[in-house]
Amino acid sequence: QVQLVESGGGLVQTGGSLRLSCAASGSIFRISVMGWYRQAPGKQRDLVARITSGGNTNYVDDDEVKGRFTISRDHGKNTVYLQMNSLNPEDTAVYYCNLRVGLMDYWGKGLLVTVSS
Repeated sequence: QVQLVESGGGLVQTGGSLRLSCAASGSIFRISVMGWYRQAPGKQRDLVARITSGGNTNYVDDDEVKGRFTISRDHGKNTVYLQMNSLNPEDTAVYYCNLRVGLMDYWGKGLLVTVSS
């Protein structure tokens, strides 16, 4: 059973930064695609960024995210990160860690990120 434990969410002022972390149990981390999604109030859950086992990354085609968020992973720690800079109130959402291997998807419980104006 894969477990994803997220940390790093919270309240931050506009212009601030946060780093989200997601630690995965199990050896499949090394062969998985890891991603971060977010769900704002009243909206659907959308992809923010993902990273392959080899370190290739892609970000949602959204000018509001590109250049501010960076996804990375540490195989030694079975952990994926999302560095978020220059945060603004539109980034307020619950952020979910996702692990995908083959046709299987695993999700973390979600982290609330609130950006105050």
